[in-house]
Amino acid sequence: MSRLLQNVPLSVPASVVSVVVACGLAAQLLPPLGAGPIANRTLPGARPEIDASRFPTLQAALDAVPPEGGIVRLPPGHFEITSPLVLSRSDVTLVGAGTATHIHNANTTGQPALVVKHPDGAQVKSADRLWRVRLADFRLTGTPRSGHGVVALWINELFVQDLTVSEHGGDGVRLDHCYEDPRISDNLITYNKQVGLNLLGCHDIVVSSNQFEENNDALSCTDGFNLCMTGNCIDDHLRHGVIIENTYGSVLSGNMIEECHGFAVIMDRDCYGNTVSANIIAHNGGGIDLRDAHGCAISANTLTIMKTHAVRVGPGSGRITITGNNFSNSYIGAGGIKRRKNDEAAAGLTLESTRDVVVSGNLFSSVKPKAVALGDSNSQNILFGDNVLIDVQSDHKRSRAVGTVLEAPAAPADPSRKP
Repeated sequence: MSRLLQNVPLSVPASVVSVVVACGLAAQLLPPLGAGPIANRTLPGARPEIDASRFPTLQAALDAVPPEGGIVRLPPGHFEITSPLVLSRSDVTLVGAGTATHIHNANTTGQPALVVKHPDGAQVKSADRLWRVRLADFRLTGTPRSGHGVVALWINELFVQDLTVSEHGGDGVRLDHCYEDPRISDNLITYNKQVGLNLLGCHDIVVSSNQFEENNDALSCTDGFNLCMTGNCIDDHLRHGVIIENTYGSVLSGNMIEECHGFAVIMDRDCYGNTVSANIIAHNGGGIDLRDAHGCAISANTLTIMKTHAVRVGPGSGRITITGNNFSNSYIGAGGIKRRKNDEAAAGLTLESTRDVVVSGNLFSSVKPKAVALGDSNSQNILFGDNVLIDVQSDHKRSRAVGTVLEAPAAPADPSRKP
């Protein structure tokens, strides 16, 4: 009452004061217009969130998701499992508290940690497949004797975001025929015994801003379509970086791929219409290996200190453009190189019994054994033009050279530079 009267001047008649007080009390007691009945405090159509901390097991929380879907919140904590967690609803978000939510798979018989699938599994009818599942913000680990980390089977519009997936005996994340629009972004995928991210029969795939470290292979995309892989960091893999097989219409751009023991990128088994562009490919066993690829472009990549075959076009490949790339060693100017004497390998381009290849606008500098190596005389329709070759030997003259080909020795060393 005092709050209602404190701003009323003393000269105002008592009748006016009574009206002010009555109106003020009504404003406090009555609900806002359009608020509905006072007793109904819930939003129509809303479903309650599922707090996994209120259930006896994580699986019980997942089983509580209604057919319409919902959100399951995983609390912070360490949770050990010995059999797979199974999520079998559409329109579900499974979200944790970052790496503070740690699920550890202690299974020793090769079983996965988390499976997202319809109850009918691989036999699910097309009309019954699950849609719109999001996995986010938790840590999932295993052992050498456990299976895959995440397995998703026939899930459309799957979104995997901000997971840490490490140390599993199989793949880190395995998407099996997640056909429509899978998105994998901002994850840390490390130390898995097989493939970090294994894409089988997927379509319109976005893989962006992930970090891959010390898996066997970083990523494999098989029997797929339209992979868009951008802005990922791939380091220290025990075998290969990115393997693409029987997949077309795909782009690898803006990735950093370093120190894979095998090749950084492999295309095999009827790949066509793919582009590898603007990547840093550094210090791998080999660079880009086109084993069975046609109609592909290799452009604007930096290919430095590759042990063998910075780019290899094999006998199963053709109709390739190789343009605007930099093939180099660790030269840092004035005759100096950055790497130690036992780590100076830097390879160039290898063409092996291939045909219909354009090589233009590239720089080859101090790469060995040759800037361009033609392993035999069987390569046909090789157009080599407008390239710069510095401090190299090369077989390019055995191809059809056109335009300007600049050949020059290395710049003289600076005698004042310390080795």
